[in-house]
Amino acid sequence: MSDFSKSLSVSASGLTAQAQRLRHVSENIANADTPGYRRKAIPFEAEMQRDGVSSVSTGRVKLDRSELDRIYDPSHPMADETGHFLGSNVDLVIEIADAREAQRSYEANLKMFDQTRQMSTALMDLLRR
Repeated sequence: MSDFSKSLSVSASGLTAQAQRLRHVSENIANADTPGYRRKAIPFEAEMQRDGVSSVSTGRVKLDRSELDRIYDPSHPMADETGHFLGSNVDLVIEIADAREAQRSYEANLKMFDQTRQMSTALMDLLRR
């Protein structure tokens, strides 16, 4: 495998991992007001391939086991005898920060992918002369 192919492979794995991360962050944001919803997090794992190239992959989705918010609303259909029900443990500030970080990491991987492609094209042009 050429160095260009290895570089493209590493960039592509980063793009895939960040895209999955963004998907879970968007699910968390969409379900921030869903009673009983637990925040999802996705860990990244380094993988060593047979050709010596390390890439990133995503692990299994993990649910945040922190306490769910107790919300007082006696008129809510899920309220108990004290008028409370369990909300979600999603913090929108954290989710927006995670989304911004994932977006920037995605853009960095995309830039690396594009730079590799441009270098490969330039090399092919030089070899044709």
